[in-house]
Amino acid sequence: MALLRQVQSAFHKFAPLHLAETAWDNVGVLVEAPYPRQEADTVFLTIDLTPQVLEEALQLGNVGVIVAYHPTIFRGWKRLNLATDGDAESVKQEVIMKLIARGISLYCPHTSLDAAQGGINDWLAKGLEPFGIKSTAPITPSNAANPGPEGSGRIVELMSPQSLPDVVAAIKKHLNLPFVRVATAPRNHKISSIAMCAGSGASVFSRATTRPDLLWTGEMGHHEVLAAVQTGSHVVLCEHTNTERGYLSAVLKPRLERDAGLKVVVSAVDRDPLVVQ
Repeated sequence: MALLRQVQSAFHKFAPLHLAETAWDNVGVLVEAPYPRQEADTVFLTIDLTPQVLEEALQLGNVGVIVAYHPTIFRGWKRLNLATDGDAESVKQEVIMKLIARGISLYCPHTSLDAAQGGINDWLAKGLEPFGIKSTAPITPSNAANPGPEGSGRIVELMSPQSLPDVVAAIKKHLNLPFVRVATAPRNHKISSIAMCAGSGASVFSRATTRPDLLWTGEMGHHEVLAAVQTGSHVVLCEHTNTERGYLSAVLKPRLERDAGLKVVVSAVDRDPLVVQ
């Protein structure tokens, strides 16, 4: 079976595309190389497919499919240009043209992988296991008529209330981060319920039917954070892709190797653009 078909088949089993928020997202095969690399046997994982990450993949020489969590093609294009004028869209267009020229296909799972059982949000929840977890459920189930484990975000109920510093320490350990941003609710209460969403979580949190003690995500706007703490929820922000990247090595790579028999490499260049200095 062609490498791209193997990748599609693997994702269909644990993160099928019908779980994605297709009203706005762009998921699945975004580039199918018309002349695939004949000797390619490797799948390359990254969160963002930047020019720097692409060069890393090209240097390996045997990459046939790149799985980029975030969709490199998001809006419609009327033309494909090289990145000669600094325009952000032409930078992406050049990346896509280089993929096609080198015979490399591109698969982007994004929100299908967020919603899947055993996906990124479930991986985030595992960081709270040292406290003991009473229950985990999607904030918005994928199947509203028959709710199951798939859906947007997660709400975790802990076995016993925990202090904010202890929960923050567990989050930092799970994500291997030296720093996170924390907003403390006025009454500085202990934490029994935690809502989490990889990436940017405000829109997902707005759908919650109960008010959790803490919101954990990558990024939120100033006014969204202010509203959360004033209504009784602590907030922990880790920067957007820091809530996603660890999943690639911890879960996705071994899963593709074990279940699909694929040879998989995770980008060492891919990183969040924001750092604390």
